[in-house]
Amino acid sequence: MKTPLKFVIVLALIAAVAGAVALRKSKTASDHQADLNPNVASAALATPTLPPPGAKLGIPRLVDVGAGKCIPCKLMAPILEELKKEYAGRVQIDFIDVWVNPDAGEPFKIETIPTQIFYDATGKELFRHQGFFGKEDILGKWKELGVDISGGKTSAGIVREEAVQADARPREAVCYMCDENLNAKTRTVVKGQSEQRVLCGPHCYFIYFSSIVGADPQAETAKVSVTDWASGSLVAATTANYLYGMDANGRPTIKAFADKAAAAKEQQTSPGNLLNWDMLRSKELATRCAFCDRSVYPEDACGVKFGTTHGHGCCTHCSMGVAARLKQDIEVEAKDGLTGEIIRVKTLDGQIASLEPKTAVAWFGQKKGPDGKWASAGCFKQGFFVNEANLQKWLEARPAMTGRQISIGQALADKLKLSPEQIAKACKLGECK
Repeated sequence: MKTPLKFVIVLALIAAVAGAVALRKSKTASDHQADLNPNVASAALATPTLPPPGAKLGIPRLVDVGAGKCIPCKLMAPILEELKKEYAGRVQIDFIDVWVNPDAGEPFKIETIPTQIFYDATGKELFRHQGFFGKEDILGKWKELGVDISGGKTSAGIVREEAVQADARPREAVCYMCDENLNAKTRTVVKGQSEQRVLCGPHCYFIYFSSIVGADPQAETAKVSVTDWASGSLVAATTANYLYGMDANGRPTIKAFADKAAAAKEQQTSPGNLLNWDMLRSKELATRCAFCDRSVYPEDACGVKFGTTHGHGCCTHCSMGVAARLKQDIEVEAKDGLTGEIIRVKTLDGQIASLEPKTAVAWFGQKKGPDGKWASAGCFKQGFFVNEANLQKWLEARPAMTGRQISIGQALADKLKLSPEQIAKACKLGECK
């Protein structure tokens, strides 16, 4: 008996629909598992059998127990991948996704994710850490544990304990704050009881003023003289007229005049606004460093984001200090001290979560005190650089500079070690240690 044609067609349609539904369900399940851990999805689906805790592998081992969608776990993923590539054969890096394969994490007896567990070559557990753990902090922990995984790979970086060439400039020709050469037309003088301090211009005076603990504005202002742009003579800062302009880079320029008519004449060829001392002071002190509270121009500063707020760090190291002062995670945008290239840093739980470019390094300018101890050389002697080569070129132009190359993670860690009392005195004249 022949089967009717219509019946055959109906059976074929039913089979096609059933096949499509089954395929969609299979794809959905696969996509769901991949979504659980987008960084290691294929590895998670294959889930290789990992050595158990205490396994004797002959090399140190780091086990990260985490998951795919946990935010700090996702930030750990590229760090683990970098460590795996850079230290291949010297340390074993294992990742366990307990959301995809909970049984694999059971032997490690973790309480929260992510957790990183450090083992020596014999399988002995040395240390475990809960939460996000930055790359430099992981490497530092291995060193602290007495385990060398570098294989001679790491470099001590640039260290300059003695100046290549002594600074032979007369001190009266060098700005007390920024250490740059003085411009005779903008020279600013602060008279003290026993000595006078010479600054390159009014802006450095306001940095100086904002660095004095408990400064009395009237008392301090009475000590200040500025150079008349027209005659070259010193005049009292409070009586001068100021032409406040802008250079090609958007940075403010300040010219002082004893005579208002002379200032107005200069204004015809050099556009700007005429201000008195009080107006100038208001403008100069409007933007402050979010760490040390010094006066700063945004064009000179690092951008710092904390929460939904944007602020500034007067130098690269002070920008790291914002995390310590506010006790929260930050995002920093700094410029390479040589080229101006942008360097971006994000922190998480007091550690470096991301760094762009990854080759970026920091310079910690230091000077040796009368007691022979090293101390910070000040904000103007610090910097970030996209790589060590740029730092080397920058130092070649500064033969009198002393200090050492450190990681940006170390720059952050140094600030986080400061006590609230030390933070309150940071960058303050005579108070900062």
